[in-house]
Amino acid sequence: MAELSLKSIELDLRNAMVAHEEIRVRTLRSIKAAIQSREIEQGRGTMTAADIQAVLQKQAKQRRDSMAQFESAGRTDLFSREEEELAVIETYLPEQLGQSDLEAIVRDAISSTGAESVKDMGRVMGVVMPKVKGRADGNLVREAVTRLLG
Repeated sequence: MAELSLKSIELDLRNAMVAHEEIRVRTLRSIKAAIQSREIEQGRGTMTAADIQAVLQKQAKQRRDSMAQFESAGRTDLFSREEEELAVIETYLPEQLGQSDLEAIVRDAISSTGAESVKDMGRVMGVVMPKVKGRADGNLVREAVTRLLG
């Protein structure tokens, strides 16, 4: 993956427009708007790659949440659209941790903090989250910590 910046996303958007990739164009326009909106909120000129990654993670989470709602409502057409957009967004994000890798990190955090029960979840989460930032959804981490502590 090349350096993540608004310019690289704009270049990818132009290439997708030339190639008539409708889904990619729609998704990249949405990403570009979210990044520009975040830039305005922050009140500074350019965003770092980490800032852009945070915006992309938020966009991915929104798509996952929408997919869950559409699936429960039986709206397969809208589910598919969100799934396609999520696939485009994920190409810009770091590879997600697998379940076994995540559990290994959680087990290590449990042993290093001396956690014994779910009451110690906050301490474990405080150790795990910086290690998995951008590579695992917070809900998945919470579920793994709860399961391993319970």
